[in-house]
Amino acid sequence: MGRPPLYKGGLIQLWGPVGPKQSQMIFDWYSASHIIHGFLFYAILHTIGRPKKPEQRLLLATIVESAWELVENSPVIINRYREATIALGYRGDSILNSVSDILLMIAGFLLAKRLPVWASVMIVLVLELVPLAIIRDNLTLNIWMLVAPNDAIRHWQAGA
Repeated sequence: MGRPPLYKGGLIQLWGPVGPKQSQMIFDWYSASHIIHGFLFYAILHTIGRPKKPEQRLLLATIVESAWELVENSPVIINRYREATIALGYRGDSILNSVSDILLMIAGFLLAKRLPVWASVMIVLVLELVPLAIIRDNLTLNIWMLVAPNDAIRHWQAGA
């Protein structure tokens, strides 16, 4: 799909700050959302996929997350992010960032498997509230704005 393996010139950094490097480095502000994906996949597949072994559920979650990474980095979704969210300059993820996102989903899934429900809920809340407070965005708002864009939210996110 033409995604660059790394940021321009092969630059690799641990953290992609908000801006053109975001989603090009190993981690960025949206990395937390992929950990949350892992928690959500675990909860859903634990509930509806009980007859399957945990390894099979993890494999299914990894396939779904990988498929999402492909869809998320398609021109249609990249343009949708640009139109409907505050990600005006979003160009999609580097392959490095996509692989990191998949690994973070796996980490979230494995954490959810080991932690009590209350701890999982607390982690998800923290992973949603911290980016909300710092960059005015998180998984919940990201989904909301992709599905049903709202001018009031967009203005708030822009600091207006």
